[in-house]
Amino acid sequence: MYQLIITEKPNASKRVAEALCEGKLVKKSFKKAPYYELKRNGKNIIVGCAVGHLFGLAEKKKSKGFAYPVFDIEWVPAYEQSKSSAFTKQYLEALKKLAKGADEVIVATDYDVEGEVIGLNVVRFACNRKDANRMKFSTLTKDDLIEAYNSRSESIDWGQANAGETRHFLDFYYGINLSRALTKAIKQAGMFKILSTGRVQGPALKIVCERERQIMDFKPTPFWQIILVASSGKNSIEALHEEDKFWEKDKADAVIDKTKDAKNAQVAKIDRRQFKQAPPTPFDLTSLQTESYRCFGISPKQTLELAQELYTAGIISYPRTSSQQLTEKIGFAKILKKLSSQEAYSDLANMLLSKKSLKPNNGKKKDPAHPAIYPTGLKPKDLSARQAKVYDLIVKRFLATFADPAVRETLTLSLDVSDEIFTTKGTRTISANWHVYYAPYVKLEEVEFPDLNEGDVLNVDSITLKEDETKPPKRFTPASLIKMLEKKGLGTKATRAEIVETLRRRNYVRGDSITATDLGLQTVQILEKYAPKILDEELTRHFEDDMESIREGKKTPEKVLEEARDVLTRILDEFKSKEAAIGEELKKTYTETRAELTTVGNCPSCKEGQLILRRGKYGRFIACDKYPDCSTTIKLPAGGLVEVTPKTCEECGYPVVKMIRKARRPQEVCVNLDCKTKGIPEDIGEQQCEKCKEGKMVLRKSIYGGFFACNRFPKCRNIARIASKSAPAKKVKKKSKSKTKSS
Repeated sequence: MYQLIITEKPNASKRVAEALCEGKLVKKSFKKAPYYELKRNGKNIIVGCAVGHLFGLAEKKKSKGFAYPVFDIEWVPAYEQSKSSAFTKQYLEALKKLAKGADEVIVATDYDVEGEVIGLNVVRFACNRKDANRMKFSTLTKDDLIEAYNSRSESIDWGQANAGETRHFLDFYYGINLSRALTKAIKQAGMFKILSTGRVQGPALKIVCERERQIMDFKPTPFWQIILVASSGKNSIEALHEEDKFWEKDKADAVIDKTKDAKNAQVAKIDRRQFKQAPPTPFDLTSLQTESYRCFGISPKQTLELAQELYTAGIISYPRTSSQQLTEKIGFAKILKKLSSQEAYSDLANMLLSKKSLKPNNGKKKDPAHPAIYPTGLKPKDLSARQAKVYDLIVKRFLATFADPAVRETLTLSLDVSDEIFTTKGTRTISANWHVYYAPYVKLEEVEFPDLNEGDVLNVDSITLKEDETKPPKRFTPASLIKMLEKKGLGTKATRAEIVETLRRRNYVRGDSITATDLGLQTVQILEKYAPKILDEELTRHFEDDMESIREGKKTPEKVLEEARDVLTRILDEFKSKEAAIGEELKKTYTETRAELTTVGNCPSCKEGQLILRRGKYGRFIACDKYPDCSTTIKLPAGGLVEVTPKTCEECGYPVVKMIRKARRPQEVCVNLDCKTKGIPEDIGEQQCEKCKEGKMVLRKSIYGGFFACNRFPKCRNIARIASKSAPAKKVKKKSKSKTKSS
């Protein structure tokens, strides 16, 4: 007999096993699913793992076509639902086998709502048990894992489990029923198009579209500003008239007439004010995603993925937290001592260790499961460039929270020119303090003025009238949209980034400066007209509050789900009564917006046709719509999203598209494979393939540029980058495919 510990991912199982093992650790596998055998305190332990969700929700009885409403659902193995989840079968079978000989089961999945659901389903359906022990930890370090094992609870966290399962049921109810309703409506109008929306996706899209409407409806108002440039020796000062914006040009002209012949500006008043600028608060997930986007341009979704990888490597704490607070329990001095052994942070950590006390500048937000994100102090190994950036940001933020407030001074200068007052303001840092720890991520404007006293006289260099106009509201960025969703209580810390990506994938929005497409705008307009409850953020937030009540034990899942079924039934009944009208408007919308989303640009070959995004038997490509009269075709890469842009290549005149790939910055590229901007050489010579020794390395072309590839493909998959004239070709390293992603 033995204890069976169940983790969420294979790499987590390895860390748990290594932490708990006393003696020899034995790695084994069942149908390629790894598990570990070890002993601790004389007790036999086996550590097995899931690969994220091993189960998903599905209808109990498959309905025909797009019938709705659907409420009779159940958990089924993920591998039965989709081919992409086929790899989960071996992990499920391994856990079933391991559970048979276990006298005790311990859940050690991530301690959050999703982790609790993963653990609950494994306990129920793989182990055939009603409950299990629970390990709770915020880092995958040895000390924390041993502590979690020794202090494990006798039961899983049923509050989290019930809340998590209820969320899955709610999302499935909304997703399948609303998506079927939309699809059936457009199908009845004579157009087949799979449409989808969700419980949070609809309100999120409405938020973006409301901002887009504000921008479209915005009417700029002209205003005028009067700018003074004065100098004292070699130093010049720029100041605005104290009125700031003149909404009537006559008044601005009057000031210009009054001051146009002035030669001097007298310092009328100097106001100096010092203030303390508090250190930043520790990172919760949203603030980490926002800051990572600001500093590196890394999308919120990618930031979460990178942070999860750092957590799994044991070098940061659990990232899916809404807490901005660090507790003494994590051992501030212990972490700083470990960081002091890392060259990049040695001086900073030692400076903090010399302080009399260590107290972080905690924020207001709390999380019952985890503290704010912090480094564990373990030295990282083999980090990718992006992992290293996010890790450095987390460490610097952690250090900065313990530092003293910065001291800054704001100086306001008033200048009198012919009895007209001009003002300017600037702030400088007196004592950097926490800025030193958070460098280079502190972005503050430093303004220094010459040493002046009241009554001093400056030379007037120029007084100019500048015409401008008011600006529309700014569009959301991925980071600011996530912040807005959090502010409105929509979605969870772990799902908001995916919601933003889903809106982009479905062509409802586009761009880093998030712009609602005509498709998104029209879809929201139709739903507002016929089924406004689908977009109701109040209703969505109401159910979010209900799930928190379930977690706290104040409400039951049955009560919340019963209410959700009643609400959805009313929404769907109303929808059905207007199905024909909705379908016709959706059809019109998709017909009108399809061209916008797929038209790449003018065809440079025939000069008459349009290059259109197509999908065929062998993948995506671009082709002229005048085929067969014009046979222009351009192959596209299999991976990534393609966004149409209005730009054309300055070199060759072909259209430019934006390619969006995972873990990379979006890249705008010319669609012409022979464009000179791609730097493809005309004469490449002939080289033998180093890998197979039989083939020749031949030049291949892609939308990203040229590369060498063995002509025996697919038998030999050797590829190499095209080298510069002074350097040899470099072999391209291929990443192995991971099968640890959540289903």
